[in-house]
Amino acid sequence: MDLERVETAAGAADAREGLRTALALRRLAERMEALHVARAREEGMSWAEIAVELQVTRQTVHKKHGRTRGPGRWDTGRDAGSGAGRDDER
Repeated sequence: MDLERVETAAGAADAREGLRTALALRRLAERMEALHVARAREEGMSWAEIAVELQVTRQTVHKKHGRTRGPGRWDTGRDAGSGAGRDDER
């Protein structure tokens, strides 16, 4: 969706269309933030530096982005139901 269409949709008279647009923008913003926080961490930025850029506290940004999403951090690619974990690999 290009910016002109977003602006048009944001000003739509139809409340449902406006709400769907707001939802799409919120989801896009969340994905962009996650992507750029990950890049910032890979580049060596501290949580405090990232927080300054996002205008939130260090604790807020760390709580939101400090853990992996989806499969557990120690996922070894094994079936999750097998009970295998990090300790089993020693």
